[in-house]
Amino acid sequence: QVQLVESGGGLVQPGGSLRLSCAASGSISRINAMGWYRQAPGKQRELVATITSSDRTNYADSVKGRFAISRDYTLRTVSLQMNSLKPEDTAVYYCKGDIWSTTTPGFYDYWGQGTQVTVSS
Repeated sequence: QVQLVESGGGLVQPGGSLRLSCAASGSISRINAMGWYRQAPGKQRELVATITSSDRTNYADSVKGRFAISRDYTLRTVSLQMNSLKPEDTAVYYCKGDIWSTTTPGFYDYWGQGTQVTVSS
C-alpha cells in the first residue's frame, strides 16, 4: 500500500510564508512526477506546482515567483515553499505522486489527505 502524508499547513498573515512537505511511503518501487494541488471552498481542485523525476518544474501562473517546489529522492519527499502568501492562496493543499507500487504494475496517481492553508489577517 502506498501512502502520501502532508504536513506544514496552518494560519499565516498575508505576506507571510509557509513550507509544506509530503512524504511518500509504503510499497513503492518507483516515483515519477510529484506535485501539489489545491482546492478552495466552492472551487475545483487546481494544479499549483509539479516536479518531474528529472527536476523539471511547472507552476500555475498565480504562484510563479512566489512558490518553489523541490523534492528529495532519498527521503521520497516533495516540498512546497510558499512566500508572499495572499488570501486567495487559502485552500486545502494536496500532494500527488505518480507512483509505481510493488504490488500493482504501472504508474498510478496517489493522493495525500490534504492540509489546510489559511491566509488571513
